[in-house]
Amino acid sequence: MTTYLIRNASILGGTPTDLLLEDGIVKEIGAAIDAGEPTVGLLETIEATGLIALPGLVDLHTHLREPGREDAETVETGTQAAALGGYTAVHAMANTEPVADTAGVVEQVWRLGREAGYCDVYPVGAVTVGLGGERIAELGAMADSAARVRVFSDDGKCVSDAVLMRRALEYVKAFDGVIAQHAQEPRLTEGAQMNEGELSGRLGLTGWPAVAEEAIIARDCLLAAHVGSRLHVCHVSTAGSVEIVRSAKAKGWNVTAEACPHHLLLTDDLAATYDPIYKVNPPLRGAADGEALRAGLADGTIDIVATDHAPHPHEDKDCEWAAAAFGMLGLETALSIVQETMVNPGLLDWAGVAERMSYAPARIGRVSEHGRPIEVGAPANVVLYDPTVRRTIEASESASLSRNTPYAGMELPGRVVATFLRGKATVLDGKLT
Repeated sequence: MTTYLIRNASILGGTPTDLLLEDGIVKEIGAAIDAGEPTVGLLETIEATGLIALPGLVDLHTHLREPGREDAETVETGTQAAALGGYTAVHAMANTEPVADTAGVVEQVWRLGREAGYCDVYPVGAVTVGLGGERIAELGAMADSAARVRVFSDDGKCVSDAVLMRRALEYVKAFDGVIAQHAQEPRLTEGAQMNEGELSGRLGLTGWPAVAEEAIIARDCLLAAHVGSRLHVCHVSTAGSVEIVRSAKAKGWNVTAEACPHHLLLTDDLAATYDPIYKVNPPLRGAADGEALRAGLADGTIDIVATDHAPHPHEDKDCEWAAAAFGMLGLETALSIVQETMVNPGLLDWAGVAERMSYAPARIGRVSEHGRPIEVGAPANVVLYDPTVRRTIEASESASLSRNTPYAGMELPGRVVATFLRGKATVLDGKLT
């Protein structure tokens, strides 16, 4: 393994210092480090003046599509995209084909991640068999498997049955698991295509009311408090949802929540283009909702940023809006969007970014090997990021097999220069190694 001496990096935007990454750990931090002869492999020096050093990012919400939809993404290509975005760990959602509702399937995904080697993959187990919402899946077996699953979700579908949701919350307490809920009341969103409002009426697209999300969140917060379990709310998208989560936290309930980059930056007026690249679940909302999300992320009501990276093949997006699949890419652009929406306006500093994109998601997912501060003896999961550049997003340059990014042609700040997974460079000079 190569030993890396990183010169003049600013850890979380602080005073420039040197970092020595050796034998998988942060070996030394200080000014003008003399690396000498490395104990392992060769020595490579990286000049990092002007670059921010962040802990490796952790995504609690990624769709890698394998097994079953390798036309959209594979574990290898998805983790390549993750590494280019500064991620060293991702949680792979269960809506694969077959569904990740057994120990066998989650172990397959886990092993594929280890073989790819670009970032660690932690499978998310389904809450119900086949995502059908009728019978609880083998949660205990998945928790005890080699994949050691701790996050369970039917994401893409809501666990709408209150009794099933209660039983799942009770079940995961035995191994300190968490239920990550896709909050969408199905009867209120039948045929829904975009955010409900004046614009949906003008466009002739069935509206998706905010209350369909908020009603499920309110119910599940009450259930989590009742049974004393952990609830995580996926992709919060409305101002009302932020207030419900804020109220639950004020009561001391064990509830966490995430916001997605696209909900921080984009708004529902883009649906007026009828371009399905902007079709996502939950839908893009109004400007006031985006403002509430950013405020909630800044004050800690929303714990983390999660990408909901959802690749789709060309034919699933290059069609009329109503027939198109929900979802958009997110791994390679998330850090830039957080800089644009949160750091540049002064809502978060780089320490806050590390908390919401590394430390907190690792805590929620119970991942001890990631989400650690950059300090001597810690695993060398490190990202070097240049916040000074601006770049135009090109869909064709994505590592993903899919091209459904809503940011194509948009200018965004920042660039991941290097990513290190346990001291191994997965990205150098902005390119996969």
